[in-house]
Amino acid sequence: MDKLNKALRWNKITPFQSIFCRLLGLFLVLAGISHLSVLRQEFLAQVPLWLPFDGDLVVVLSGIVEILLGVGLIVLPGMYRVIIGWVTAAFFVLIFPGNISQYINQIDAFGLNSDLSRFIRLFFQPILIIWALWSTDAWKAWRNQKSEK
Repeated sequence: MDKLNKALRWNKITPFQSIFCRLLGLFLVLAGISHLSVLRQEFLAQVPLWLPFDGDLVVVLSGIVEILLGVGLIVLPGMYRVIIGWVTAAFFVLIFPGNISQYINQIDAFGLNSDLSRFIRLFFQPILIIWALWSTDAWKAWRNQKSEK
């Protein structure tokens, strides 16, 4: 437990990381609001067909999660930033099947109306995962914790 507390201590991120952390937070808040309003149908098109839940419920819940994560990235202090970075990265991993489903099932949404554009979009998810881990210093905190073992 002491190692975890040490890893979660205030990690001073650079001003550059701070800007990108807040940009990611803003992006998530806006995406979450869009889930609940103007782009609801577009997001519904990304819900995997095999998911055993109501697609609209998935869109609403993921929108709420995005808003909460975004606000967390913008306002939470350093001690919590590492945790929110890992949770945000995990969220991006969890929603990736929606992007894969959109590609495999050739579903047009967000202006992605070709196999090529849907395929290229798949490569942006790892970038978002890396962004979340880097901008919050979550990756560095994990490495530091491992090196202290």
